Amino acid sequence: MNLKVTASQPNLTVHRAVLPNGMVVLIQENTAADIIAARIFIRAGSRWEKREEAGLSHLVSAVLTKGTDQFSSLEIAERVESVGASLSADSTTDYFLLSLKTVSSDFEEVLYLAGELLRAPTFPEAEIELERRLTLQAIRSQQEQPFTVAFDQLRQVMYQDHPYALSGLGTEVTVAQLERSALVQYHQTHFRPDNIIISLSGRIQPDVAIALVEKVFGDWSVPDSDLPKLTLPPVICQPMRKATLQDTQQSIVMLGYLTPAVAATTPTLSEYTALKLLSSYLGNGLSSRLFVELREKRGLAYDVSGFYPTRLEPAQFVVYIGTAPTNTAIALEGLQAEVDRLQTTSLTGEELQSAQNKILGQYALGKQTNAQLAHLYGWYETLGLGIQFDQDFQEQVLAITAEQARETAQQYLRAPYVSLVGPESAIAGLTP
Repeated sequence: MNLKVTASQPNLTVHRAVLPNGMVVLIQENTAADIIAARIFIRAGSRWEKREEAGLSHLVSAVLTKGTDQFSSLEIAERVESVGASLSADSTTDYFLLSLKTVSSDFEEVLYLAGELLRAPTFPEAEIELERRLTLQAIRSQQEQPFTVAFDQLRQVMYQDHPYALSGLGTEVTVAQLERSALVQYHQTHFRPDNIIISLSGRIQPDVAIALVEKVFGDWSVPDSDLPKLTLPPVICQPMRKATLQDTQQSIVMLGYLTPAVAATTPTLSEYTALKLLSSYLGNGLSSRLFVELREKRGLAYDVSGFYPTRLEPAQFVVYIGTAPTNTAIALEGLQAEVDRLQTTSLTGEELQSAQNKILGQYALGKQTNAQLAHLYGWYETLGLGIQFDQDFQEQVLAITAEQARETAQQYLRAPYVSLVGPESAIAGLTP
């Protein structure tokens, strides 16, 4: 077994081990509370779905905990609730996740149950139909929400044929036609020990944790087939505007910019970090540039913000504003002007330091609980960045200069994709 120990923050050390079957185990001993949290990452997610099977990962996650070879859905729920634990499955764009949390004394029992879910789910037809109906209801509900409509539209024009173009829920058409055989095939393809990362944080010693994971999963053999390989269509930058007419009380104006996937190399890492800093400066909180300029000073915004998610594939840098329909055109102009300003005007020393402090402060707040720690290190491993990225990222934030931030804006925040949702009277003439 390959064991690697890496210090990642003061007084806390992350241990990394690889079991003989290829399963990666990350452990951070944290004795502050008698709790152990685990995040089990499967390198899957909706990016692996065929376009005609959009929503498959989500449906698998919804049904995974509803029956195994040994236990029914009710028995699984009773075993978890009888010890006050939590156990859930989820799917995102870039990974599939099984999460659990329990007191230390019950961890082994719940981990065994998690192992049963990962290795022997039965995907009962009745449960699939129930979750299918719930998913269809959620899709229809989202179609009534202007922000979601605007974001779905933005995603589609930015990513075109790439899987990132679609919602993780899928569409009404694709979800309606998903069959149990597709869920079984998804499980057989992706759920294998050499495609899994188990990240633990809590009151457990590293050697004990590794021995326990090996006890539960060590006999899980690697299939004869190679790990699945994914070939995706390229994401080509072709900025455009698109609008959806909707009789709403406010218009949604959303700008999107294609940016590179994160990678632990220079200059990519410094560009990623600079974009994180610019996103925080523009749209994070009541002191952000967009909030102060467009809401407080000009009164244009009901809601204004931005986000820049970390992705395995090219990511979106997004800013948006919810505004009165009569202000749609001026809100679009103001929003784009604030992003364009980053290319010509460097942040002042005070602005730069404030943005750095905000990022690092919120980053620290995101590592307070065992669940947050387990998730963070598991996600970095899934990204291929390694646990050292925790320290690298913080150092990069402090190293970013105002000139680097401006140069990064010049490179990536030029011509935006534009997504508009609102009454016809508000957005007429704003698209070609």
